[in-house]
Amino acid sequence: MSLRTRLVAAVCLVAAVALTFAGVATYASFRSSQLREIDDILQRSHEPVEQVIEGNEPDLERSVEQAAPGLFVAVISPNGSTELTIPARSPGHEPLLIDLADLDVPTRTDGSSADVPAFSTRRATEGGTEIRLRASRLDDGTILVIGLSLEEFEESRSRLIVIEAIVAAIALLFAGGIGWLLVHIGLRPLRQVEATALRIADGGDLDQEVPGQGPATEIGRLATALNTMLGRIRQAFTERDAKELALQTSEQRMRQFVADVSHELRTPLAAVAAYAELFDRGARDHPEDLERALHGIGLESERMRELVEELLLLAHLDEGRPLTRVRVDLNEVVVDAIGAARAVSPEWPISLRVDEVVVVEGDPSRLRQIVDNLLANVRTHTPAGTKTSITLRAAGAVGVMTVADNGPGMTAEQAAHVFERFFRADPSRSRASGGAGLGMAIVHAVVEAHHGRIRVDTAPGSGLAITIELPLAAMTET
Repeated sequence: MSLRTRLVAAVCLVAAVALTFAGVATYASFRSSQLREIDDILQRSHEPVEQVIEGNEPDLERSVEQAAPGLFVAVISPNGSTELTIPARSPGHEPLLIDLADLDVPTRTDGSSADVPAFSTRRATEGGTEIRLRASRLDDGTILVIGLSLEEFEESRSRLIVIEAIVAAIALLFAGGIGWLLVHIGLRPLRQVEATALRIADGGDLDQEVPGQGPATEIGRLATALNTMLGRIRQAFTERDAKELALQTSEQRMRQFVADVSHELRTPLAAVAAYAELFDRGARDHPEDLERALHGIGLESERMRELVEELLLLAHLDEGRPLTRVRVDLNEVVVDAIGAARAVSPEWPISLRVDEVVVVEGDPSRLRQIVDNLLANVRTHTPAGTKTSITLRAAGAVGVMTVADNGPGMTAEQAAHVFERFFRADPSRSRASGGAGLGMAIVHAVVEAHHGRIRVDTAPGSGLAITIELPLAAMTET
């Protein structure tokens, strides 16, 4: 007998033993469940029959049949004579009677009569069908026996055996087929290695894996070595694709950046051109128009200057140019920024809470710019009267600054883009709803340049809270 045949036979034998145990356990469980169900039926049927017997009905047999339709009922008097016998009936089957000889009805240990039911299964006197009985002694000594034919339940168990046999046969066939396939696969690893290598050489598909790798056999070690080589080749190609994707993403971001800058510069340039045209049309001869034109040109020029400075700062930060690194008392920076904000716009009240002195290492002007931009963001996007609270504290090795307002807040989608350049919550991108959209981007870039972290907590109607964590300055000995 070949090795393949022996392995398949072993698989089938194990499957047959497992299926046999599973079938026996299923049948036993099903039969036990049936008996519990039958006993429950008999237990529920006992009380109506007992009430009919104790009620002294004139037509006792008819009343009992109505109280327990289809059940076997026998009433035995205290002296042992049978007063009533009703055969069990089930649809499509003959009525069944049983021999009540040697009927054992238990009593209480103290000898008193009691309803202590005894359940048993007996063969019917007419045919070999079984009947499940419940026998009990009533208070007056009368023995009441009720029973239920098990013909339908035996048929269901027979059907279960047939189903289990069919399922077992199918499962054995399936197990034999799968076993043969697995054995066939397991005995030809070298051919699979060869076929895989040929497919890779012909089609260049590096995503394939050579099967059968492992240190136990020579073929397994060969498969492991080939898979390791293929993995390194795939990694090299993946890194190349990632670099190409990064270049494409950078190019796309640059195009978007140029488009946004052009959009921002177009409005002030158009305004300057309009004022210049107004000047050429005769505004120089009218002092009022001349003053308005020059004021407008100066205002738009200042806007362009601020935009260019912000873009230049972001470009320097993107290049990773080092910032000034000195010990900065963050409390003083925040106090100065609050004073300036109150002087510019007292309509937005600001409160400060300082738990302790927070000293960080960084660029004082850039740290001041963080606070100024956050306060300017509150003034720009919240109505007058909005309260702003700033808290400063130290948490471990970082200083934590939180700037929170009770304004209208932002949606989750808006908060996800709040640090993007030229982003405005107003989809119309109107400058009436804010500046160029670079303030929060500068805050994010400056925080990252200081090796810090920034977090946004907001919800519509719940205000906006910006939390910034900056590394604390190292303690110096004096």
